[in-house]
Amino acid sequence: MAVGTMTGAALALRGVGKRYRAGPPVLAGIDLDVPAGAFVSLLGASGCGKSTLLRIVAGLSPPTEGRVAWPAGAPPRIGFVFQDPVLMPWRTALGNVAVPLRLARVPRAERRARAAAALERVGLADAAARLPRELSGGMRMRVSLARALVTEPEVLLLDEPFAALDEITRHRLNDDLLRLWSARRFTALFVTHSVLESVLLSGRVVVLAARPGRIHASLPVDAPGARDEAFRTSPSYAALCRTVSGALAGAMAA
Repeated sequence: MAVGTMTGAALALRGVGKRYRAGPPVLAGIDLDVPAGAFVSLLGASGCGKSTLLRIVAGLSPPTEGRVAWPAGAPPRIGFVFQDPVLMPWRTALGNVAVPLRLARVPRAERRARAAAALERVGLADAAARLPRELSGGMRMRVSLARALVTEPEVLLLDEPFAALDEITRHRLNDDLLRLWSARRFTALFVTHSVLESVLLSGRVVVLAARPGRIHASLPVDAPGARDEAFRTSPSYAALCRTVSGALAGAMAA
């Protein structure tokens, strides 16, 4: 059974495994509880099944084993931010953000208003009429984030959304994502290769080992207070990064 009911968390994975045809397992025995309103990062090397796990949670790929459990027995509103923004080149930024509402048959005036509000939340109110080719890589990713948020998701899934961006743009978008999460408190599951990014953003970092993908460590990020520039340069941040980096090294050697 792929979907079930559960209590005490926004999302729970129970014995989730994935295998493609007769090949070796991609994932095996994944058990994970994600509390409502939590920000959890999935950290691991390429090939450990992070993106596959995210697609299973999104309902885009069924698990071969185990199940995904939701509080109401069915998935809530889910937003998905891909590594590639995947914008329609013929639609404006506003038109791209409005696509999920258009598919949901939301009336035109309402979807335009909601899309404009979503663009404003990510700092792109002035770019609503611009086409994707007229936007920088960081701006296109902001449009993708606005599109994921326009339906007011309860769960936001992010698959390495900032991996292809330069360090300065990535830094700014990390701050933007933290601001949006702090304001709206959706449940976030974030895939990344970056130890620094995982510690900055998360309340918990789940480290995956590969062949098959499995949980090697689940580490709380105990950092009360703002995740601001002072935190980025603090001894506590450096210590947390060392702990997570050690767990990642252990996962890669496992």
